[in-house]
Amino acid sequence: MLKTTPFHERTVALCVSHAWRRWAGYLVASSYELSHEREYHAIRAAAALFDVSPLYKYMIRGRDAARLLDRVVTRDVMRAQVGQVLYTPWCDAAGKVLDDGTVARLDETVFRMTAAEPNLRWLEANALGLQVSIEDASESMAALSLQGPNSRAILQAMGDLPALKYFRLAETRLRGIPVSVSRTGYTGDLGYEIWVPAGEALALWDRLIEAGTPYGLQPAGMLALDVARIEAGLMLIDVDYVPARKALIESQTSSPYELDLGWTVNLEKERFVGKRALAAEKERGPQWQFVGIEVGWEDLERLYAEVGLATQLPQQAWRMSVPIYSGAEQKGYATSGGWSPLLKRYIALAHLRAPWARPGTPLDMEITVEHRRRRAAARVVRKPFFDPERKRA
Repeated sequence: MLKTTPFHERTVALCVSHAWRRWAGYLVASSYELSHEREYHAIRAAAALFDVSPLYKYMIRGRDAARLLDRVVTRDVMRAQVGQVLYTPWCDAAGKVLDDGTVARLDETVFRMTAAEPNLRWLEANALGLQVSIEDASESMAALSLQGPNSRAILQAMGDLPALKYFRLAETRLRGIPVSVSRTGYTGDLGYEIWVPAGEALALWDRLIEAGTPYGLQPAGMLALDVARIEAGLMLIDVDYVPARKALIESQTSSPYELDLGWTVNLEKERFVGKRALAAEKERGPQWQFVGIEVGWEDLERLYAEVGLATQLPQQAWRMSVPIYSGAEQKGYATSGGWSPLLKRYIALAHLRAPWARPGTPLDMEITVEHRRRRAAARVVRKPFFDPERKRA
């Protein structure tokens, strides 16, 4: 049976579309209105509020808390400052990605880790011999993501918001409610994530809506978030990569270097799970690269014009494997993509064999037009597609 989040009493009343989906065993809104368009534009032009409570959340405490996380993830946790948030993947012994998420240092000996998949057993297995406690706070802690250019103004209207830098966090009170606020998000825009005890969830939601309504705040669902995260060039587990523990064959797995996450791998650390394999891969170079793809509009027009139709664009971001070619040979595949309403471009995220992954490389992507498989001209472009200055300002 699907669970409901601590905010469900509010979200179910607002979800006039009755469009729901599963996320980590929870019920969440795909879109609140019949179309996700207004919710998407709120992200980019005003502010949007997402219920992200289904994230797995772990509290790691103790003298060896930093050592445990440093042993598990690819980032250098030992050097993280109190109040800093690290985005990081973590790998198996073969250097293949198991999951990705964030590690927040709340105190010298206290951390909060978020993940897309259950990781409690993995953490406990790596904690043997260490003085550390691991608590699964997934149900006791609720979370909201407030994203968009007006997000800062909304929080400032609610209380004493510290001047947070990008990927920093602080404890504060929003209209009397004790919360942890982090300058993070999954939209590639200015935004914050708010962590609160589950018992305070409804009060926080009500006060955010009250404060945010004059700023155009709009509750938003997963369909709008999907478009925004693709524009931001952000990958999604089980869509853009297969976690190593779910892979049926080796070719389904990916390393951080193959997912364009080489910048998160610190080989200077003394040891961490997968270090030896990753060091060897860096020496020889990854076979695959995770890149941005832009499909040529003129070619799309031509393909539809040949069958007597105006160009048709997907109404939602798509999640499926789409072949990408160079000449007669397939050189990779796209995993998610769609039309960017803001950029007015047809974009996708894709895995390409390394020799064809350089920005500017001309390619062809498979497009289905009137039930027939065709090819449209495309090219490799740098990620993110959308990277506003306000995100880090």
